[in-house]
Amino acid sequence: MSLYGALFTGISSLNANSQALSATSNNIANVNTVGYKTDQAQFSTLLTTLSNPTTFAAGGVTASRQQNVDQQGLIQASSASTDLAISGNGFFVSSRDANATGNSGQQLYTRAGAFRPDGGGFLRNTAGLYPRGGQLDANCNLPAARSLGTINLNNLTGTAQPTTQMNLQANLQASQAVGAAAATYVPTVAATNMASGAVTADFERTFQVYDSQGGAQQMRLSFIKTAANTWGYEFIYDGNPANVSTGATSPIASGTVTFNTDGTLNQVTPTGGAATAGQIALTIPFSAASGLSSQPVTVNFGSSGQVAGMTQFDSSSTIVSAGVNGALFGGLTGVKISDDGTVLAIFDNGVQRKVYQIPVATFANQDGLISSNGNSYLPSQDSGPVSLVIAGTGGAGTVAGNALESSTVDLAKEFTDLITTQRAYSAATRIITTSDDMLQELMQIKR
Repeated sequence: MSLYGALFTGISSLNANSQALSATSNNIANVNTVGYKTDQAQFSTLLTTLSNPTTFAAGGVTASRQQNVDQQGLIQASSASTDLAISGNGFFVSSRDANATGNSGQQLYTRAGAFRPDGGGFLRNTAGLYPRGGQLDANCNLPAARSLGTINLNNLTGTAQPTTQMNLQANLQASQAVGAAAATYVPTVAATNMASGAVTADFERTFQVYDSQGGAQQMRLSFIKTAANTWGYEFIYDGNPANVSTGATSPIASGTVTFNTDGTLNQVTPTGGAATAGQIALTIPFSAASGLSSQPVTVNFGSSGQVAGMTQFDSSSTIVSAGVNGALFGGLTGVKISDDGTVLAIFDNGVQRKVYQIPVATFANQDGLISSNGNSYLPSQDSGPVSLVIAGTGGAGTVAGNALESSTVDLAKEFTDLITTQRAYSAATRIITTSDDMLQELMQIKR
């Protein structure tokens, strides 16, 4: 019985080392596979339990596969902005169906982030897996349902950004004389204001604001000195008079700005309004004929007692910067992915808009995942349920754009394993041939 046991031991060794060779061969074959995690064969003994402890019965050896999914591969720079890598724990949620939404279709998890747009604009990696993300609403927030869908870059059309903010950095000349017209200056009356041209401004500049449809609109800011340390201002629309409901000769907004004796801003008082520390709100009253709605704009003259905004020093009147935000209509030029998995659409007018949020999937035991085609994984009882979190939170790793995760295969180790596996396999064949010789000797006893 012991000779047959030796034969079976040799056979089990052949099987176990064959599995080890398969694991090593698979590792070597995937040395350049993006996001690949090495496998290895773990050997364990097989023994037969006997009632007589002095009797030995060989059982042999068995090999089982052990995944090293939790190993971190080297993050390397890539030329494509849509190439992604995860630094730390987690996986990209993906699907084999480009049109999968919500919980439809099978969800697979991968770290192979070589994503490029296909013919339909959907991001897809070389294995045909489509990453999933949540599409953000107009306010750059995830909808309440937080449903995931595939990412389509063809859906990102051009965009415009209307002006909502203006930060003035300007100086009004302190030695400017108070003119005769200042005595009769009334900004709300066309016969005595700067908007109609009846009163000549002491200083004015023209600048552009941007409407909600991506158009540039001409505005003018005029100042007249009405008393010591006191100036009247008017915001005047200089575009097509039919575009605004108040007409071309009426100021959009007006008021008074006063300065302290040291030249710093004191306060701003809008016509018919209360004095403020330096910030006013005006509305551009676009008419229905223009196709635009009224556009609110916050104007910041500066802070009281500070020199960061409007000042009155004895140098030439000038506007250093109008600080107008907004942008003309712009087309999509590319995308950028931030560390938290947010996809930013970049437009040629300088606007960047958040359009998708790519979550990171985490598991309690990554090594318990089930391998699937395309360097992807499926959850199992050993892995635990999936948890979707924002990258960089809840123990999840961060997302690196313009980067790929290299394979974790160490060629030097794999070649060494090839040698030791081959030697072990050869030794196992000797067990079989020796057992066979001994059985042949046993069969010769009868002769």
